[in-house]
Amino acid sequence: MNAFPHLLEPLDLGHLTLPNRVVMGSMHTGLEDRARDFPKLAAFFAERARGGAALIVTGGFAPNIEGTLMPLASKLTTRREARRHRVITDAVHAEGGRVALQLLHAGRYAYTPWCVAPSAIKSPISKFRPRALSARGVERTIAAFVRSARLARKAGYDGVEVMGSEGYLINQFLAPRTNHRTDAWGGTPEKRRRFAVEVVRRIREEVGPDFLVIYRISAVDLVPDGQTWDEVAALAREVEAAGASVLNLGIGWHEARVPTIVTSVPRAAFASYAGRLKAETSLPVIATNRINMPEVAEGILGAGDADLVSLARPFLADPEWVRKTAESRVDEINTCIACNQACLDHTFRKQRATCLLNPRAVYETELVLGPTRSARKVAVVGAGPAGLACATALAERGHSVDLFEARDDIGGQFAIAQRIPGKEEFSESIRYFRRRLELTGVRLHLGQAVTAGELREGGFDDVVVATGVEPRVPAIPGVDHPSVMTYAELVRGEREPGARVAVIGAGGIGVDVSEFLTAQPSATLDLDLWRAEWGVGDPAESRGGLTKPRVETAKHEVVLLQRKASGIGKGLGKTTGWVHRASLKAKGVEQVTGVSYDLIDDDGLHVSFAPEGGGDGPRTTRVIPVDSVVLCAGQESVRTLADELAGSGLPVHVIGGADVAAELDAKRAIRQGTELAARL
Repeated sequence: MNAFPHLLEPLDLGHLTLPNRVVMGSMHTGLEDRARDFPKLAAFFAERARGGAALIVTGGFAPNIEGTLMPLASKLTTRREARRHRVITDAVHAEGGRVALQLLHAGRYAYTPWCVAPSAIKSPISKFRPRALSARGVERTIAAFVRSARLARKAGYDGVEVMGSEGYLINQFLAPRTNHRTDAWGGTPEKRRRFAVEVVRRIREEVGPDFLVIYRISAVDLVPDGQTWDEVAALAREVEAAGASVLNLGIGWHEARVPTIVTSVPRAAFASYAGRLKAETSLPVIATNRINMPEVAEGILGAGDADLVSLARPFLADPEWVRKTAESRVDEINTCIACNQACLDHTFRKQRATCLLNPRAVYETELVLGPTRSARKVAVVGAGPAGLACATALAERGHSVDLFEARDDIGGQFAIAQRIPGKEEFSESIRYFRRRLELTGVRLHLGQAVTAGELREGGFDDVVVATGVEPRVPAIPGVDHPSVMTYAELVRGEREPGARVAVIGAGGIGVDVSEFLTAQPSATLDLDLWRAEWGVGDPAESRGGLTKPRVETAKHEVVLLQRKASGIGKGLGKTTGWVHRASLKAKGVEQVTGVSYDLIDDDGLHVSFAPEGGGDGPRTTRVIPVDSVVLCAGQESVRTLADELAGSGLPVHVIGGADVAAELDAKRAIRQGTELAARL
């Protein structure tokens, strides 16, 4: 008997039956914008259809030029464009899958000077002020949605998803925040809903009854002057009457100051909104956001809170998520840790999306791990992210692999990261790699600091050095004071900090350590505490579902310092950095920039500052009284082994932190390890 009966149960939608309840949600990969990339996009979707996704929703395609996210971005407006989509739909159907095209009009979120919106109100995340649509412009925009839906059907899609959430154009019509109109399309909740309802109604009239029309509904806007719950519920009923097939939940606008999909958001944090919406409509409802493992999805469905679940990034991490679930191989799932580093951060930098944990994602036709023609005996030294990725990929290809790790367990920097509040998901990655080592037959040697001599005498054809990094100890007078510890010693629990702590270095590690020092135990795993901290309330009580945040008292008093005069956290990921900066501010972390570290002694940390405006004047000094000083001042490569093997005649490959000891970069490390395995 399968442990996931609700998740794997078919769903009859009338004209088609889905084999299970798992939808692959919409993601913009960067392959949508050029037709020449469609074969790669087709391969990406086909692998997910083959892996068991019941329904795939594409990244957003604009219904007209005005709705494109940026110049030359994806759109579906002509028959010629529709014909080019056939390679996508044919590939998915060949694997037995179903695929819907998402229709997305960016509205004021467009990075174009020709953007439009219900009202001429500039978005805080775009530099362009939109032009307010005229009444005729509104009608033309509705007609554009209808035309795109018709073209999607001609292109072979099984349906469309109308993007009505996340703060895009339709959502902008719905909220008083962005709709200041007083004509037939604004002024009252009923009139603000009219645009969304007309889009759905006219699409249904155009495509007929045997075509999916999914409506992505913003269940909670999480912005001031957003919709109330009564307005959301009324919209659901009106969209149902207009002909929608399914309601897919959207959570929060892109400009919201509440995190919705980063790793610190508790699993299934917003599933309850799906349950509330189900009580308002007879349509199937899709729950979404931070659903990354089968037991989470089964719990939602089993409780009756939704009819389907939407997973987007989890299908980047593991295209076989559904198949592994159905075959009782849940321990083999490569779990999405919601880091955003290679997916959303890439998208916002106009790069092709992929996955930190699975660099083959969106590179299926380029990064191929086929069987080797000549098996080699390979030693991989270091069981951090780079070494684990390389060793398992090598063994999967048919090589004989020995993995040596000096510590008594695998994980490397991931083993440290999993201890940071809000990064507990990294333990799933360690679990995944542990299982992969077993399945691929890698011989694991723990607690063994293998020597160059042992490797030379071991009969290996290649050696991969993935020995990682060690914390850099800066040359500060008094750095050997008993109050000083490295971030690794602190996070691993090898040293205990005092009540007041100075953190030297405000890169990603320094920020993580500051959160480690300020967060109360398990606060990031408690949904009620998380909601209170971020001010997530009930949209039935306040517009947009916002309330006053209630932040718990910090565990330690923290001063975070950096040499640079720029703001702290500027180098963090675009989609996650603001979350960390907001958290530090809420927890009262003192942030000090532009410092020189002069001395550490019994009085604390002595620092100085350059004269205001520069010049050669006297420096300002300050003594920061602290009990502990934590060093987060960068890393140094551990590559002694590689140097000792140089000139031995044994091919040596250096990857990960041992190769480049910049700010910790698991994305680069795992890609390096996987690409090396593909070449050997």
